[in-house]
Amino acid sequence: MLSRPKPGESEVDLLRFQSQFLAAGATPAVQLVKKGSRRAGDANLEQPPLQDHRDVVMLDSLPDLPPALVPAPPKRARPSPGHLLPEHEDPEERLHRHDQHITAVLTKIIERDTSSMPVNLPVSSGVAFPPVFHRSQGRQGKPVTAGKRSIFAQEIAARRASGAKVSPVREVESILDPPESAMTCEALTPREWGSQPPWNSYSFQGPHLVTGKGLKGQEAEQEAQTIHEENVARLQALAPEEILQEQQRLLAQLDPSLVAFLKSHSCTREQAEEKATREQRPGRPSAEVIGKEAIAPTSASVPRQENELEPETPALALPVTPQKEWLHMDTVELEKLHWTQDLPPLRRQQTQERMQARFSLQGELLAPDMDLPTHLGLHHHGEEAERAGYSLQELFHLTRSQVSQQRALALHVLAQVIGRAQAGEFGDRLVGSVLHLLLDAGFLFLLRFSLDDRVDGVIAAAVRALRALLVAPGDEELLDSTFSWYHGALMFALMPSQEDKEDEDEDEEPPAEKAKTKSPEEGNRPPSDLARHDIIKGLLATNLLPRLRYVLEVTCPGPSVVLDILTVLIRLARHSLESATRVLECPRLVETVVREFLPTSWSPMGSGPTSSLHRVPCAPAMKLLRVLASASRNIAARLLSGFDLRSRLSRFIAEDPQDLALPLEEAETLSTEAFRLWAVAASYGLGSDLYRELYPVLMQALQDVPKELSSPPPRPLAVQRIASLLTLLTQLTLAAGHIAPEHNSHSAEASLLAGSSSVTWTQVSGLQPLVEPCLRQTLKLLPRPEMWSALGPVPTACLLFLDAYYQAWSQQPGLCPEDWLQDMERLSEGLLLPLLKHPSLGSLWDSLGCCSPLCNPQSCAVAPETISSLASLGCAGGHPPLSLAGSASPFPFLTALLSLLNTLGRIHKGLCGQVSAGGQDGRIAGEGTPWGKEACFVKPSLLSLAGDGRPGSPRRHRSHLPNLNTLALPQLATVLAAPGLQDYFLRCVAPVAALHLTPFSAWALRHEYHLQYLALTLAQRAATLQPPMSGTDAALCHGMALALLGRLLPGSEHLAHELMLSCVFRLEFLPERASGGPEAADFSDRLSLGSGGDLGCGRGALLAQACQDLPSIRSCYLTHCSLARASLLASQALYRGELQRVPALLLPVPKEPLLPTDWPFLPLIQLYHRASDTPSGLPPADTVGTALRALQWVLVLESWRPRALWAVSPAARLARLMCVFLVDSELFRETPIQRLVAALLARLCQPEVLSNLNLDCPLPGLTSFPDLYANFLEHFEAVSFGDHLFGALILLPLQRRFSVTLRLALFGEHVGALRALGLPLTQLPVSLECYTAPPEDNLALLQLYFRALVTGALRPRWCPVLYAVAVAHVNSFIFSQDPNNSDEIKAACRSMLQKTWLLTDEGLRQHLLHYKLPNSALPEGFELYPQLPPLRQQYLQKLRISGVLPNGVSDT
Repeated sequence: MLSRPKPGESEVDLLRFQSQFLAAGATPAVQLVKKGSRRAGDANLEQPPLQDHRDVVMLDSLPDLPPALVPAPPKRARPSPGHLLPEHEDPEERLHRHDQHITAVLTKIIERDTSSMPVNLPVSSGVAFPPVFHRSQGRQGKPVTAGKRSIFAQEIAARRASGAKVSPVREVESILDPPESAMTCEALTPREWGSQPPWNSYSFQGPHLVTGKGLKGQEAEQEAQTIHEENVARLQALAPEEILQEQQRLLAQLDPSLVAFLKSHSCTREQAEEKATREQRPGRPSAEVIGKEAIAPTSASVPRQENELEPETPALALPVTPQKEWLHMDTVELEKLHWTQDLPPLRRQQTQERMQARFSLQGELLAPDMDLPTHLGLHHHGEEAERAGYSLQELFHLTRSQVSQQRALALHVLAQVIGRAQAGEFGDRLVGSVLHLLLDAGFLFLLRFSLDDRVDGVIAAAVRALRALLVAPGDEELLDSTFSWYHGALMFALMPSQEDKEDEDEDEEPPAEKAKTKSPEEGNRPPSDLARHDIIKGLLATNLLPRLRYVLEVTCPGPSVVLDILTVLIRLARHSLESATRVLECPRLVETVVREFLPTSWSPMGSGPTSSLHRVPCAPAMKLLRVLASASRNIAARLLSGFDLRSRLSRFIAEDPQDLALPLEEAETLSTEAFRLWAVAASYGLGSDLYRELYPVLMQALQDVPKELSSPPPRPLAVQRIASLLTLLTQLTLAAGHIAPEHNSHSAEASLLAGSSSVTWTQVSGLQPLVEPCLRQTLKLLPRPEMWSALGPVPTACLLFLDAYYQAWSQQPGLCPEDWLQDMERLSEGLLLPLLKHPSLGSLWDSLGCCSPLCNPQSCAVAPETISSLASLGCAGGHPPLSLAGSASPFPFLTALLSLLNTLGRIHKGLCGQVSAGGQDGRIAGEGTPWGKEACFVKPSLLSLAGDGRPGSPRRHRSHLPNLNTLALPQLATVLAAPGLQDYFLRCVAPVAALHLTPFSAWALRHEYHLQYLALTLAQRAATLQPPMSGTDAALCHGMALALLGRLLPGSEHLAHELMLSCVFRLEFLPERASGGPEAADFSDRLSLGSGGDLGCGRGALLAQACQDLPSIRSCYLTHCSLARASLLASQALYRGELQRVPALLLPVPKEPLLPTDWPFLPLIQLYHRASDTPSGLPPADTVGTALRALQWVLVLESWRPRALWAVSPAARLARLMCVFLVDSELFRETPIQRLVAALLARLCQPEVLSNLNLDCPLPGLTSFPDLYANFLEHFEAVSFGDHLFGALILLPLQRRFSVTLRLALFGEHVGALRALGLPLTQLPVSLECYTAPPEDNLALLQLYFRALVTGALRPRWCPVLYAVAVAHVNSFIFSQDPNNSDEIKAACRSMLQKTWLLTDEGLRQHLLHYKLPNSALPEGFELYPQLPPLRQQYLQKLRISGVLPNGVSDT
């Protein structure tokens, strides 16, 4: 059925409806009859009216411009075509005949006969004026009619009814006396009515379905009545059983929807007739007739009579009977009183049918069969009245109520639903996502509109709902608890990582222009469009920040609303640098937060709840400033200078939490946030001047730490405060170790860095004796896991402080190196070595694999309610203890321990290795150490490198070396031998699928990569100073370094750079070069099966040469795998502790790892792109060297580290090798390049690798492999000159199992290349059977094979491999006798065999007819039958008989 046009549809939609209507051929509802033209005369009189012609609108025939507005020519009167004027009629007589004068009208007046009409005299009245009409009096005694009718309409209906009472008796009887069958049908129940035979129904009184519509004239009603009478006669002739059978048969044949429509149409007509009858009889149902008795109504109308006579007794079972004295209850509207009835019984779900979700007022999902009492207020809804709870649609409807309490209640329930959905309480009980459904319905802007409400309760509910939507529960708790981890203050921006695809489609501009125009276009986009891809951007576009400022400043809301607003602002600040800047620059927003919620003086607060948080210190306000300061160095400087934060930090740090006039919990949280804010400022080298002022306070707080830790159960808030204090001292110590740059630099950056930290080394040198006892005290609890977990990040913070302390100490100029060298030895002997030997530390190493996100990807699973447009960590349900973020996680402590060991090993190189005793060695004794008679030997050259451990640094005091009584240095690198760490490395090196990057997985992987990097760095230091590591350990560390390099995320550019400098290309991590690796490679190549020959020199010699060229290979990859300079400098400043150069603590959004998975091929890819972009085609000067180093490194990885290339598919490796030949016309001719490519091609053609070669899958960086192969063929034709290695790469994709497109490209478009493919059969890297089996089934390719053979384009001396392949496939085709072949295939087969039979080239004819099997050992590449087999002879004889082959030609 065609739909009618709807509002908003364009002319194109109307034309489409017209075309659909014309195509359907349906009868139009209106028939268009066109009249003949007046100017046509009587030419159109005899033509029938145009009924079938349809008026069709065609836009093509309309003019583009409207017609010009010119005066129309004067009209001339013309006679109508149907009424022509007589030619000889007198006009005067015609006018007289049609004259309608008043005299003609008056002559036809006829007087009405009034002799039989009664005369009614006026009734005498005792009053002077008529009585005033009262509505209540006028309605007494009158029935209540359905619907609302005016008094005038009721009076008119009453007069009509009174006039109808004088009708004749027969007419009344015909109206009030229905047939007997009608009474019976009214009394029946609906079930009985369906089974009642239709011959007794009132439908026999006239046709109902057949109306005669469509017939002309007065015959319509007559024909319809005739058809009806015939139907009635036929029904009366049938038995009741036959009628029921016919009825069932018709119902089975008809469409159920059509039957339902007819039934509803009949019911609608019956209801309309009943309503019209009630309107015609507004009085009593009995009719009064003069001279006769009243005829009682029939039983069919008894129920209707009772309802009309007694409006006080409604049909509904109401709990209260309405009285007529009640206001506005004179007319009882029953349909509006349904809600007062008792609820229907709860419908039990009998099937698995989905039902609408309903929620309680607390946001709980109610089961469909849950029966709850009505006093809970869960049944005030119309749909499914028996079910408790409210649906999301009903809650949305309630938010638009005029009653403010209802709006607030609806927003409160929606906030509860969102919170429970994010917590994962609904699980699989709901189909679809609640958050997606709400956002698609416009919930975000509903909240924004609700914030503009005038009622405080609605604003509070809207703020709570906004917090529930934006702030995922558990995210802030996780980030706060990990603030004191290794670089725990750094955080990825919580913004969606998916780019706006619409922008990519619309903005097809150069990158520079697109960057310039991005911000204006984003600013002009509507908030709804922005919110579809980024909720926070959409909210900020709706002026959310000024509204929140107004609520805080003007309305002065309650404590819960203030906390919710501050939490929302914290989430907005974590979104991005842009959002944090907008929060800072919002007029009076930060000023209001600092003035109202961080005052320096306030009234004392009691322990109970407070009525207002204004002018009271609030910890979330301090946290908001800390998160804003983490966004960038500039924001931190503006906060410190523009909002007087120094005085507020002094106020909340100088006083002990117990002495603040605040609740203890709030005071400790506020003090903790003050420490963290100061630590963030100190991370930029800011706020150090406060250290001198608060030095006594910090020392006192540090001295109280052992007392706090000695309490039996450490309080979580106290533990977090201690960890924050240690983190602050760590940053201040790093600031004291900063060396100011030389002043001869005149750059702006140098002038900014010239203001070095105001903290000096002498001011922080006394902190270490206070921190080390705290560490010793916490390490005593290591054997007790429950107490160790309660300490939280305190041991981690202690280790990180010691790390920063020794790093800063070693950088101080003018200090004696032996002081800090002896102190390092004392620390390692007295604390670290016993710790490394402790069994409990081994259990921590063993638990690494259980807590690793890499080894357990399910620990980073996406939360059930995840929105792509709103990033969150998804920590709603918490984390199990054995996870990276769990309470029993070993990662933070072990990472801090490895960081300290690396610092000690970098400064004191003897701590990582063993130095043999000798007279030339100097000795350093550790005074006051409990070592006994143990000693350590230090080379004299060690002291020249003391301090930063870098060659060329200023030498310290070497004049005096004390005598040493030690025997051997402690070996801190023994930590690498822990079985748990080695097992963890083995699991991380194993090939696994790349982990999907989510905000939480990126956060967790970043902390895991820290531990791996520090362990590899320690292993690298140990490998350079110790005796050579075992081959297994060295290979494992190298594999781990390769895996880590391809996994590092943005923000870790310094780690990637250091890995390439130290670990990846280090010769000590390639033990194969000294343990017979090259010789083993040559031996493996000689024993390999399936290799037809070696295309180059031995692989062992190439590997040995690559090991010698490792420094050059490293330089090549450092050049071509270079990272963005700005990102690299920022990352170096963070990891080296150069605080004055740190730009921000907010990391960019991690969309993908820093390096692609195929980074070993990156130099080759860059060479290819550079050659493609060079118009002249001249390669750069270092092309050969770059390609050589890249191929050498790829060969090393293919031979000794195949797991490193597991993520690169064999097809991608083949494509990268082909890029070497596409760079220019001479590169592939270089002998070293030829040997390396040949060795890599041989590795690629091994059976286990060749089976995984799939050229149909999408390849990264390529549109399609056939396009690359076509370019490869063109280049081969142009520059190859028959190069065998080039030809081997051409032949490899032509195997039978690959796409036929590649073979068609060669034999169809580049057939000239066949003459240059002279690769011998013995040098074919794969078996010849890979090309010949199974037989070719592509007819076009077979014809190309045959044409190349017949025309001589394919000859055995030019292209022996493809000649054998073509002969094999043509032979199989011409002797094919498959009965399932189509007629086209059979005809082509006979035609090709006939042409083969008539060949004049006897050699080719014999090869095609006598081919047997492929054999690459023979010169031809295949074996021949000495004579035709019997089957072939019989087939040829059959074709001779049928006349396909001529007789007289020998077949031998």
